[in-house]
Amino acid sequence: MRLLRHTTAVLVGLLLAGSVMANEANFGYQENVENPGIFAMVGDLIIARPIGAAITAVGAAAFVVSLPFTALAGNTAEAGQELVVRPGRETFMRCLGCTKTGYGHKQKHDNL
Repeated sequence: MRLLRHTTAVLVGLLLAGSVMANEANFGYQENVENPGIFAMVGDLIIARPIGAAITAVGAAAFVVSLPFTALAGNTAEAGQELVVRPGRETFMRCLGCTKTGYGHKQKHDNL
């Protein structure tokens, strides 16, 4: 059972990497538009989003623990940005399978 989980994780990771590399090779699209495939979306949903949510939660806890020190030093905003906002944005503010942050929706191009 353990071997099956590890093998599945490795296969999904390899498929995700191949999908991302193939997506980078689309020279007909604008640079800021992403068009993720099914493997990128599934890998993002199963692997990247849970890891991102965990990193955001750990960052929030670290921010609360470091708050007295960052308040005395005067860099509370920077600590909050790096520990909570940035991981949260990477987790929740991008389309499924996209690699860039922001609500990147699929856009149709009329360059046929």
